[in-house]
Amino acid sequence: MQPLSLTEEQRELAAVVREFGRRECGTREQRDALTDHGAEQHHQGTYQKLADLGYLGVSIPEQYGGSGGGLTEQVILFEELWRALVPVHGAGTSHTVAGIYKRFATEEQRTARLGAICAGEVMSISISEPGAGSDAAAISCKADKVDGGWRINGQKTWCSDAQHATTILVVVRTSRGARPHDGLTLLEVPANAPGLDIRPIATMGGSEVNDLYFTDVEVPESALVGTEGGGWKHVMAGLNGERLVCAAQGLGMAQRTFDDLLAYVTERQQFGAPIGTFQALRHRIADLAIDIEAAKALTYATVAHIENGIGTPEDWVRATSMSKVKVTETAKKVALEGVQMTGGYGYSSEFDMEHHLRMSIAPTIYAGTNEIQRDIISSTLGLRGAAARR
Repeated sequence: MQPLSLTEEQRELAAVVREFGRRECGTREQRDALTDHGAEQHHQGTYQKLADLGYLGVSIPEQYGGSGGGLTEQVILFEELWRALVPVHGAGTSHTVAGIYKRFATEEQRTARLGAICAGEVMSISISEPGAGSDAAAISCKADKVDGGWRINGQKTWCSDAQHATTILVVVRTSRGARPHDGLTLLEVPANAPGLDIRPIATMGGSEVNDLYFTDVEVPESALVGTEGGGWKHVMAGLNGERLVCAAQGLGMAQRTFDDLLAYVTERQQFGAPIGTFQALRHRIADLAIDIEAAKALTYATVAHIENGIGTPEDWVRATSMSKVKVTETAKKVALEGVQMTGGYGYSSEFDMEHHLRMSIAPTIYAGTNEIQRDIISSTLGLRGAAARR
């Protein structure tokens, strides 16, 4: 079911994006051709078609080339793209970066970067390091001031879509302060900058993430996004949007997996009847349908509260974390059940179900692991863990 709060224009957006997915990658043959048989998660040609049709700018203000929508349009876009298995992995990182630029960038930076995203360029953001994952305060990749700008040295890791990006927004350490997160700064770095080495990391999801090695990479003073030393606050301010993108993608994953599972148990016959008529499967499928609808209701209710200013910022943090956890774990549950109920066909790489399972795992880890989300949720309820109290 679609949320009752959607306007006619928003319902039309969902329909046209769904039709785009059906037309461009509605068959396994089309998807294999676009993704090198699943090895690649981003196809720039397809991404450019979305840009040319204006879909990449749904939540970007009109003055920067977008259509001026909000979080609802953004969630609709990602839910439908991921449900249709459209290989545009770079859209997620680009919209996360866009949220930061909208809040903290100069007008010149907004015009350049938001306009580029609308036009089809991929943007990436790099936070994690080998010794700094969930503990971002341990970031050590360093940027020193030099004449006319900054010089960056160090390593970043798990950077999504850097291999497709034109610009990477990098969280670097420019100083040390009284608090652990003081002294972190955002600098924009061209992906082809001299001294930057981007190395793909092989994963079960294919080509998604990268190590970044910075060796005397120089960027101008104009590369600073926001305020020097205020980078962590800037990143944190955009996390609600990032979690909702992740939740929207998870909704699409869960629904697509459910669609494929339902089609299989309806058609597959054993003992003279469709296997979906057996109670052992029928009740489990009903439970999955309930979980998906509950996850969708939570996500769209969260979006509605934020867009209408209902509640407090702490309420929104809690709700976006809840949405991220509920949706991504639902998507993984549906995929696990899908593999089990489709048997050998679910386990075979010749069919989509095993792909659904592989792709459902990473969202419980990125955009802040679900364990970290539970820490955030409990903290907003007044239950702060030992690490948070230090």
